[in-house]
Amino acid sequence: MENYKLVLPEHLNHYGYLFGGNLLKWIDEVGYIAVTLDYPCCNFVTVAMDKIEFKTSIRTGTILRFETTKTREGNTSVEYMVNVYKGSIDTEKRETVFSTRITFVCLDDLGNKKQLCEI
Repeated sequence: MENYKLVLPEHLNHYGYLFGGNLLKWIDEVGYIAVTLDYPCCNFVTVAMDKIEFKTSIRTGTILRFETTKTREGNTSVEYMVNVYKGSIDTEKRETVFSTRITFVCLDDLGNKKQLCEI
């Protein structure tokens, strides 16, 4: 699955660079969208991201591309790989800015783990 995000001034710190927390929030969002579309009969919560390492800075006006791919399915949980790229419109070159594995667990109405179900 592919998503895009435009980095705006309200996403930046006082030095003019993207707040890392905003990127983590967007990764959580795109992962949640992917898992919800794959398993529409489940309620999910995020339980883990495996590695937090920012590879390059991001400035205002940057268009980020998020690629989300399912990498593992368990009985009650699903893991996705999320790769984030920034590109240059002029050169069509893209650069990896962040990658992580994000894990979601399916819960019932009482907050207990529940078996995955696909439709």
